[in-house]
Amino acid sequence: QVQLVESGGGLVQAGGSLRLSCVASERSFSGYTMGWFRQAPGKEREFVAAINWSGAGTYYADSVKGRFTISRDNANHTVYLQMNSLKPEDTAVYYCAASRAYGHTQGAGYPYWGQGTQVTVSS
Repeated sequence: QVQLVESGGGLVQAGGSLRLSCVASERSFSGYTMGWFRQAPGKEREFVAAINWSGAGTYYADSVKGRFTISRDNANHTVYLQMNSLKPEDTAVYYCAASRAYGHTQGAGYPYWGQGTQVTVSS
C-alpha cells in the first residue's frame, strides 16, 4: 500500500507560480509512475501530468504544456509539479497518484492517491 501526501498548494495571483510536492511512503517508489490530476468544483477530475520511474519520460495535458513541469527525486520518494504562469482556470484540488504502469491519463489507471492540495489562482 502506497501512501501519498501532497503539499505546496495555496492562493496565488494569475501569472504567479507554485510548486507542489508529493511524498510517498513506499520504499519502492522508484518503481512507480507518478501522476498529477486535478478537480475543479463542479467538474470531473482531469489528468495534468505524469512521469515514469526514472524521470526520463514525461507527458502533459495540452492545457498545461509549456507552463507546468513534473519531476521526481527517487532518493527522497518525492514527485514535484512546478506550475508557472498560473491562470484562474488552474484553480482546483490537485492530487498525486501512483501506478505500476506507464502511459495512463485516466484516473482508473492509478490505484494509489493522496488526499489533495488546494490551488487557488486569483484574477
